[in-house]
Amino acid sequence: MTKTEKQFNVIIEEGEDGYLLSEVLELPGCHTQAKTLDELMQRTKEAIELCLEANEELVKERFVGLQKIMVSV
Repeated sequence: MTKTEKQFNVIIEEGEDGYLLSEVLELPGCHTQAKTLDELMQRTKEAIELCLEANEELVKERFVGLQKIMVSV
C-alpha cells in the first residue's frame, strides 16, 4: 500500500496555563497540547495519524480561511 500525503488545517492557541493547544479542523476531536511549538507540531502529527487509524473516513469539510475582526467592547 502506497502512502499519500494530505494537508490538514490546525488551529493553535495558548491555554491559561501557558501550554500550546492544537485542534485539527478536518478531524473533529483530534487535538493535543505541548509546552513548545516544535513539540506541539510533532504531537499533532501523531494525533492525526492515530485519528486516521481509528477512522479512515475523513470529514469532508473544506476550510476556507481564518479572519480576524475588530469589535469595540
